[in-house]
Amino acid sequence: MVLCEQFYEIMQENGINFFTGVPDSTFKDWLNFLFDEHNKKVTTVIACNECEAIATAAGHHLATGKIGCVYMQNSGEGKTVNPLTSLCDKEVYSIPMLLMIGWRGQPGERDEPQHKKMGRIMIPLLDVLEIPYRILSENLEEIKKDTSEMIKLAKRESKPAAIIIKSGVFEEYASKNKNKNDYEMSREEAMHAIMADLKGDEAIIATTGKTSRELFEYRVKRRELPRDFYTVGSMGCSASIANSIAINKQERKILIFDGDGAAIMQLGALATIGHYGPKNLIHIIFDNESYESTGNQSSVSSSIDFEKIALSCGYKTAFTIKAKKELSKIKSMLDEDGPVMVVLKVNQKSRKDLGRPNKTPIENKQSFMDFLNGTN
Repeated sequence: MVLCEQFYEIMQENGINFFTGVPDSTFKDWLNFLFDEHNKKVTTVIACNECEAIATAAGHHLATGKIGCVYMQNSGEGKTVNPLTSLCDKEVYSIPMLLMIGWRGQPGERDEPQHKKMGRIMIPLLDVLEIPYRILSENLEEIKKDTSEMIKLAKRESKPAAIIIKSGVFEEYASKNKNKNDYEMSREEAMHAIMADLKGDEAIIATTGKTSRELFEYRVKRRELPRDFYTVGSMGCSASIANSIAINKQERKILIFDGDGAAIMQLGALATIGHYGPKNLIHIIFDNESYESTGNQSSVSSSIDFEKIALSCGYKTAFTIKAKKELSKIKSMLDEDGPVMVVLKVNQKSRKDLGRPNKTPIENKQSFMDFLNGTN
């Protein structure tokens, strides 16, 4: 393993002091260290999605002549294909940068189902994109050699190059600047309050991460059949899935259980929802101002007014709740014409014993479709 400080020195020695991207739990300790160093000798730009991160690193190069580092989970590698091929490629603008990619779903390693395919095709995809790479070991000298080699290659050939990070490369790091807020409610508390006011025939589409896991456990503890759609991957796509369901199932109330990071990643979905305006859609964003699942790194939601954005996109109603006593507002919204947005400001507390859905994605899909069509 390598200390985060040691990897930081490797980056500095090779002239990289600009970082941007979307967090990944594979190297959460490095990211926490990086955020601590922000505003010292290093600049960190929190990107909404991986495409934006590639463009941000390109802008850094255009402005300074230097190369930046774009960090991402390998799920984001697929998202970057367009800017990598149409912006950074040697046949277009030939823009150098270092890609730092976390290897989820590594073949032979146990991981969640949404990571298996990308884990298997990550390396072949880099080959197709003609992006050189090195898979970092846990040996400091090898890490230094391989990282330096990829940075020098990116500079020399004016093209993207990548380093692949497997779990266990970085030593544990305790962040000095904890990203905490002081909101009264946890996401799970707020979710339970909402569920208590539902009639029971609503269809719920939940975003990836702990939101889906908490909803699943709510059903299990109450001995209810899990009949919600748990978007275990596809971060940011829950709103679009729900919008299409709402358009096709106008007789049923459709709820989105979203997160701030996910909503920001595909913020354009709000414009589509507002344009088509399904009256039966309620969009709930649990906003804890962080990417909790990958180590509580900050999102940019603390500077965003989701409520105003929703209204400007065509939502009929939008409001923000910060305290438990305000939760009663949601019940009255259940019978109003949508689309409605509710922004719930929550803290970053979640149970350490939180389980995961025990059904396969295909089983989840089928049970949800059966519920949606009244066949179960």
